Amino acid sequence: VELVDSGGGSVQTGESLTLSCIVSGDVDNRRFTGWLRKVPGKEREGVAVIGSDGSPVYADDVKGRFTISQDNAKNTVYLQMNNLMPEDTGVYFCGLSYSELASVDPQFWPARFPFYTRGTQVTVSS
Repeated sequence: VELVDSGGGSVQTGESLTLSCIVSGDVDNRRFTGWLRKVPGKEREGVAVIGSDGSPVYADDVKGRFTISQDNAKNTVYLQMNNLMPEDTGVYFCGLSYSELASVDPQFWPARFPFYTRGTQVTVSS
């Protein structure tokens, strides 16, 4: 499995960023692909994932602001992040899971991601 993420950067409050993750390798059995993040002072947490059927699942604090999507032809998953806030600052990791996530609290998603990237930094300043 290989995951390559990109798209992080520094923005002002209220601005947008789009993260991309190219997925390759033995991924036919994956159930979810998506994003975790590590923000200062908190444990790594789930942000958003998309199921193999295209169904998205979001953590509560990003609902309505972030949108996850996938382009199967390009083997790429995207995270469109709108109305970014300083508390979104952190390192974002793209990963995949072979486990059920839709009914699991996003704080427990990291333990169900056997593969994820080194991460891309997102910095939101006020």
